[in-house]
Amino acid sequence: MTIAPEAPTTTPHIPGFLELEITRRCQLTCPTLCFVKAGPTQGHGTMTGEDWKRVISEAAALGVKKIQLIGGEPTLHPDFAALVEHALARGLEVRVYTNLYRVRREHWTLFSRPGVTLATSYYADTDEGHDEVTGRTGSHAATRANIIEAHRRGIRVRVGIVDVRDGQRVEQARAELEVLGITDVHIDRVRAVGNAAKDTGLPSTSELCGRCARGTAAILSDGTVTPCVIGRFLPAGQIRNAPLAGVFASPQWQQVAASIPAGRLDPCGPDCGPNDDSQGGGGTCGPADDSAIPNSAG
Repeated sequence: MTIAPEAPTTTPHIPGFLELEITRRCQLTCPTLCFVKAGPTQGHGTMTGEDWKRVISEAAALGVKKIQLIGGEPTLHPDFAALVEHALARGLEVRVYTNLYRVRREHWTLFSRPGVTLATSYYADTDEGHDEVTGRTGSHAATRANIIEAHRRGIRVRVGIVDVRDGQRVEQARAELEVLGITDVHIDRVRAVGNAAKDTGLPSTSELCGRCARGTAAILSDGTVTPCVIGRFLPAGQIRNAPLAGVFASPQWQQVAASIPAGRLDPCGPDCGPNDDSQGGGGTCGPADDSAIPNSAG
């Protein structure tokens, strides 16, 4: 489909980091946590594989440096591998945010490619504690084993631990990961978005770290552009029928960016959104050298 360019209303500020939520399907349910409300019965959304390739190409042309493929569980998308290859071919760094519950043999080869890194979530050092958060018996053992395998293969893995409930053994989980050789571990509080917002009403910008839309953006599985995956309740455009540059130059994007309090800079952990890529590292939101990780991969 040929898309006529829109006349920009202002000079666009192009984010350096872009999250692509390519699916809402996931083997896990994370009933008290997942901001996507992902699960085994959810679909891949209305964005096609060709739509995602177009977005990736436009992002690279605009100067985006890094993308994160997220879901749901992004590896379940039928075009997952092709999208990673497409992004790498255009000079983009790629992070795959995966639950590491199941890893196909061919995906290990893909994850080992230069320019590809992994991110995942881990909730406790016990089967009971982790599986209670994910809603899937056996998820702790599977994810732990695949974290170990990724580390053995020399694949960079960063891990986010979201403090969801009392007695979750968060610090013990961090200690266990460090013993396994995983030192890129970060802890955050749960954000009241998606499944975690059941008892709090409508989500609020108070749940955001204060850096959303300032160097980061997200595209959801229906083509909606938002300031980050946590800020999914702030739609700022639609790229199924418009170029990415037009969205970033639009008054709607500017208004959404202005609605997020920038001065607060809540020092969230890696599950608040990948904002430090846009800040050149060293910020307070998420892993200091890179980007953060959202509430859950699904």
